[in-house]
Amino acid sequence: MWTIIIGILSGFLASTLIKGRGLGCFLNLLIGIVGSYLGKWIFDLLHIAVIEESKTAMLAMSTVGSIMLLIIVSIFNKK
Repeated sequence: MWTIIIGILSGFLASTLIKGRGLGCFLNLLIGIVGSYLGKWIFDLLHIAVIEESKTAMLAMSTVGSIMLLIIVSIFNKK
C-alpha cells in the first residue's frame, strides 16, 4: 500500500515540478514507480544509502528518480 502512495506522490511532485501540473493519477503512479527504480539505481551509483523503513527517504529517492525520468523523456520528446 505504501508503495502505491509513495509512487503517486513522487510522480505528482515530479510532474508538478517539471511540467507545472500533475498528469493524472495513473500516469503519476506509473512515473513514480519507474522513477523509484531509477532513483534507487542513481542512489546506488552515488553510494547514497536510503533507509527503506523511512517513508520520507523513499519519497525523496522516488521523486529524484521521477524528475530524472521526466527530464530524459522531455529530451527525447523535443521536435
